[in-house]
Amino acid sequence: MLHTPSGGADNGTAATGNGPMSIGVVLNVLREEFPEVTISKIRFLESEGLIEPQRTPSGYRKFSRRDVERLGHVLRMQRDHYLPLKVIREHLDALERGEEVRLPSLGRPRDPGEGEPLGDLLGETDSASVARIARDELLTATGISVEQLEEWESYGLVVPLPEGVYDAESITVATLVAELGRHGIEPRHLRVMKAAADREAGLVDQVVAPLRLHRNPQTRAHAEARAKELAGLAVKLHAALIQSALGVRLP
Repeated sequence: MLHTPSGGADNGTAATGNGPMSIGVVLNVLREEFPEVTISKIRFLESEGLIEPQRTPSGYRKFSRRDVERLGHVLRMQRDHYLPLKVIREHLDALERGEEVRLPSLGRPRDPGEGEPLGDLLGETDSASVARIARDELLTATGISVEQLEEWESYGLVVPLPEGVYDAESITVATLVAELGRHGIEPRHLRVMKAAADREAGLVDQVVAPLRLHRNPQTRAHAEARAKELAGLAVKLHAALIQSALGVRLP
């Protein structure tokens, strides 16, 4: 829930009560929940058509309470669901038209300790291994181009299944690769992450492989549970190592 402060300044312009707010005041409001947000981020979301603040005769932006609430929704959907801006825009526009829509859970993050998939296609499946996504569906869900997908496939970041379709995790991967790209990290830079992930997956598979080959169905089911548990621990360790190396604490 966003709370509008009673005042603030930006280029000498203040906002009080529920009146128009300057971009500096909006930044202070949003930082209560989104400490990493910047003025550049707000301007970028405006350029992408997510908000349309009014302008004063001298060109300063003036944000309404509705603009701030919409910004909060956008940032929340990016943070909690890793949704691309195209999907977020369509979702918010549908809500404003009064349509009853359900927020897709593409790339929805979970607690790594749970060992669960990071994204389930539209929240419909219990396992990422069940969902299969056609190529055009993947492009639509992530908002990327055919050229981008082909480049990412060439680096092994997104891998189609033998049938030419993709698993549900491909949505998460593609969305995160696109987000990293907006920060200047190119797909070729991510090959080291892909290689590390493959090695970690191989280590987990080495541990659980004997259980998967067992005759007893319960033992095989236990193998899958063990694989999820180990994967969750590996993700936590990976994050902790990166934080330690950078000397930062992730939210």
